[in-house]
This record gives sequence, C-alpha cells and structure tokens, in this order.
Amino acid sequence: MCLYVHGMSMPGARSHGQLSISASSAPRDLLTDRPSHAGAWTAKVITLFPEAFPGVLGLSLVGKALAEGLWNLEAVDLRLFGAGKHRSVDDTPSGGGAGMVLRADVMGSAIRQACREVALPLVYLSPRGRHLDQAMVQRFSEGPGMVLISGRFEGLDQRVIDRFGIEEVSLGDFVMTGGEIAAQALIDAAVRLLPGVVGNAASIEGESFSNGLLEYPQYTRPATWEGRDIPDVLTSGDHQAVAKWRRQEAERLTRERRPDLWRAYSGKDP
Repeated sequence: MCLYVHGMSMPGARSHGQLSISASSAPRDLLTDRPSHAGAWTAKVITLFPEAFPGVLGLSLVGKALAEGLWNLEAVDLRLFGAGKHRSVDDTPSGGGAGMVLRADVMGSAIRQACREVALPLVYLSPRGRHLDQAMVQRFSEGPGMVLISGRFEGLDQRVIDRFGIEEVSLGDFVMTGGEIAAQALIDAAVRLLPGVVGNAASIEGESFSNGLLEYPQYTRPATWEGRDIPDVLTSGDHQAVAKWRRQEAERLTRERRPDLWRAYSGKDP
C-alpha cells in the first residue's frame, strides 16, 4: 500500500550532471495534471511509456466510462524521476548477471509522487507474481483504485517491493517485454465491474469465472450457418430448459478445459 504524502515539496527541474548518481525526489518536469473526478475509482500507472495510455482503455465501454468520469487514469512517466542528466532509471544487477534492474531510488520517488493525494494499493506486474483471477479483479474493483508498476528489463529492485509492501501480479506463465499491456488488461477487467460501466449487470453475472465455471457457448442469428444449427433448446422458449442446458455446458467445458477450476467447484477430479 502506498502512503498518502500530503504537501510533498516539488522543487524545480535541474540537472546534476553526469557524475551524479542520486535520483530526483520529484520529477525533472512536473507532471501535467489531467482532469480527474473526485471519488471515482482511479488507476495510476508508473511506466517508461506513458504514451501507451490510455491505449485500448480509451475505447468501447471502458473508454466511454473514462470520458464520463466513472473512473480516472493517470500515467506517471518514470523517466522524469531518473538520475543524472540522462535520467537513468536502471543499473546492472548486484552480484552480476545479464540485463538491467530498475533502481530503488528512482522507483521510490515515482511511487511517492503517484501517492501524493490518496493511498492506493500498489501492484507490480511481474511474471513471478500470483496469477490474476476474477476474485482478485473483483477485490481491486471494490477498492478506491490502484497504482500499477509496469516492469521492464530484469525487474525491480527487491527493496522497493519490500519497503512499500507491493503486491506482485502475473497474467500467466509467460514473459513479456514490459508490464504496460498487462496493466491495461488488469485495469480493463477491474473497470468493467464498476457500477454503470457495463449497461446490463446481468451480462457480468453469467460470465466465465463469475460462479467458478467457464461460460457456456453463445449463439445468435442466423439460425443455420453453413449447415450448423443453433441448439433447439435455445429457441424453444423454455427458460428453465435453457438455464439447465447452459449450466450443463458450463460444467462440461470447465471439466474438459480447466481441471483446476473443476476441482475447486465440485471437489472432484475431472
């Protein structure tokens, strides 16, 4: 959890020259405040590529909700907190090894800037984190928002993670070049659960993972396509039969494709 830093001083920009190895306690160029809506769920993303935002978050229902003030988004440019005139944000790993590691002093300054107005949960997008699931998304959506750290290079200095109690989250067992896409995925998943974002709340309740199962198959017109028909039960008008069919299909798909979810749901092996 990041701490609310009230009245943090913001000294003007200045370069310390090539020999300086200390990170700035404030950005070299002050961040431009974007219009925000008080009390709305807020996502702040610490990133080396602020131009990547809002990206897909500015589209469709989530983008409409952003424009309407149902949630706030702020991209915090990590480079502005870099050390020396080159604004260095990384250094070689202690103990040797390939790649570079994001510096603790630089990231610490960026975190304190992001937390200057309100305390928010801190999330670091990392392949070694706990796998993101719907329960976690629900927890994030029910809070005031979050500060997301987009990892780069070989990762983040462990001291920052320990100092701020940062929660590490992974999209799955694979490695990406950076955490920006993962951050957008997490934000999208959380924002769509906010009241008023998705018009029909019932559509959320029947989705995959909402009840521990994968979602049942969906169909729509035309009734016949390339010799394939919509299952008769779905056009029968018998709502009870439809509900039963959907439950059976959800259970079948979960049992076949996600044995881990099936065991948690039924207490039995597939």
